[in-house]
Amino acid sequence: MLDFTLQQLNEKEQKKFLIGLVIPRPIALVSTMSGEGIVNVGPFSYFNIVTYRPPILSIAVQRAAGEPKDTAGNIFNTKEAVVHVVDQYNVEPANETADQLGPEESELDVSAFTTTASKTVRPPGLNEAKVRMETELYDSMVIYDDDSHATTDLLLLKVVHFHIHDDIYHHGYVDSLKLGAVSRLAGYDYAEIGRMFTVQRPE
Repeated sequence: MLDFTLQQLNEKEQKKFLIGLVIPRPIALVSTMSGEGIVNVGPFSYFNIVTYRPPILSIAVQRAAGEPKDTAGNIFNTKEAVVHVVDQYNVEPANETADQLGPEESELDVSAFTTTASKTVRPPGLNEAKVRMETELYDSMVIYDDDSHATTDLLLLKVVHFHIHDDIYHHGYVDSLKLGAVSRLAGYDYAEIGRMFTVQRPE
């Protein structure tokens, strides 16, 4: 087995190892709203569950030249966001929202997404997602590199309202296959849910 110290790897090599090894990664499509009412939409694959008591999601947003991206900045200002699940049907427009736009521009203008009003937060939801989770900022922290440069905003978002399409909901459970979630691999690659199997936990 090969082994590497951090000193042997540059930043790009470290990133390639992590995104190639920590797979598959679920993708959050996050809608936020600026103080001026501009809707921002962006996909993030550094995303997961933290706990269900209370229901909290984590999203890590990489900074650009040390400054928070629009998604993180909007969440810091408004304390609200809507988190959607990227699936095989909306992955193409989700990818379009990754385009680098200015804070005065909306990804809704460069993608096929349409919006619907949320129940408890200001940012709208996206009609083309089977799952929407309205969230409020629970906590956050800034990640720094070894030279004390801010590189990432880690956001903990508390879910305050769930929207789940009736096609994928059955007696309190979500049908994973009908959800059709996709995940990020390395490079430009994505994966769909493939073979599923069950392993019983020890008693």
